[in-house]
Amino acid sequence: MRQNFNGPSFTVGVEEEMMIVDAESYALVNAIESLLEDTGAANVEREAGEIKPELMESVLEIATKPCATTVAAGEQLRALRRQVRETAAGRGLGIGSAGTHPFAMWEDQRIVARPRYRDLISALRFVARQELIFGMHVHVGIDDADKAVHVANGMRVHVPVLLALSANSPFWRGDRTGLMSTRTPIFRAFPRVGMPPAFKDWADYERQVEFMVSSGVMEDYTYLWYDVRPHPNLGTVEIRVCDSQTRVEHTVALTALIQAMVHELAAHFDAGETLAEYPWQMLDENKWLAARHGLEGEIVDLPSNERVTTKALTRRLLQRLEPHAQQLGAADGFDGIRDLLDRGNGASRQIVVYEANYDLNEVMAEIIAATAP
Repeated sequence: MRQNFNGPSFTVGVEEEMMIVDAESYALVNAIESLLEDTGAANVEREAGEIKPELMESVLEIATKPCATTVAAGEQLRALRRQVRETAAGRGLGIGSAGTHPFAMWEDQRIVARPRYRDLISALRFVARQELIFGMHVHVGIDDADKAVHVANGMRVHVPVLLALSANSPFWRGDRTGLMSTRTPIFRAFPRVGMPPAFKDWADYERQVEFMVSSGVMEDYTYLWYDVRPHPNLGTVEIRVCDSQTRVEHTVALTALIQAMVHELAAHFDAGETLAEYPWQMLDENKWLAARHGLEGEIVDLPSNERVTTKALTRRLLQRLEPHAQQLGAADGFDGIRDLLDRGNGASRQIVVYEANYDLNEVMAEIIAATAP
C-alpha cells in the first residue's frame, strides 16, 4: 500500500458536514448541486479550501487545506462558512451545523449523483439511506508510518472525551432522544465503524487492510470508517468521532485539542515508549457513556479503573496537554474547550433553547444563526 507519511508533522486539516435548509421552514432542501454551481465548478479546490457534496443532496461539506496552525485553519473555516452562507442566501436557503437535524426525515432526502455514493446505497441499502447525520473530521500530519499507527492506537483512549465535548445531536426525527450524541448510534449501523482495533505497526495495518481488500469486502482502506484511522494517501491520522459543531470557535478548539493529543503521542513514540493496553470493550463503553451523557456524566478513568466525572477528566487532560498546545501555537484554542466545559456542549445548548417553548423550529433558528454569524 502506498503511503505518504513524510511530513510536515502536525499540520491540520478540518472537514465539516453541514445542513442545507429552507430559510423560512428550516426543513432540509435537496440543493447541493445548485449551490456547487453557484460557488463555481463542483469539487474545484479554492484558495481557502473546498466545498464538496456528501451522500445526500441536502448536505454539503467544507474542507480546509492542510494548515500549519489551528489559527490558519480557523481562518479558512470562517471564510468557507461565510461563503456557503452567502451563496445559500441567494437561493432563499440557510446553512446549519449540528450532529443531526432536529426534525428532518431521511426518507425525504435524495442521494447525490456520484458513483461512490450510489454504490454505497447499493451495498448498504437502508443502513446508508438513514444516515442523515453530520460529522466533523480532523486530519493531523505525521512524518512516519509506524508513528501514525502508534498515534492512532493511542488516540483511541481520547475518543470518549472528544465525543463528550463535541456531542451536538440530542434530537432525531422530531424526538428528544435522551442522548447527547444521537449521531453516534445512527452511524454505528454502518459496517467497519466505531472504536478501531489496535494494530501492532504499519506492516500489521497494511496486512490487515490488504486481507479485507483482497477478500472483496471493501474497495480500499477509505471504507474503514473508524473513529480514528491512519490516512496513508494524505499522510495523516484522521479523527472522525466528533459531531459537527454549531459554533466555529468550538470546531477550532476541538482541532487544537486533537493536535495537542497527537503531538503528545508522537513524542511518546519518538521516545521509544509503548502504549498501555486497555480492553477494547472498556474503550467502547466509555464512548457509549459519552454519547449518552455528554459532559454531564461519568466515564472510566482507565489507568485507575475508577469512574470519574467527564468534566474533571477533561480538565486534567487539558492541564497535561497545555505545554504541547503552547509548542504548536494552539494554546488559545483551549479557551473554546473551557467554554464547552463551563457553558455546555452543543447538545446542552440545543436543549436549553428547546425547553423554553418546546419548539424545534426555534432550535433550528438558533443553529442557523450561530453557524455563520
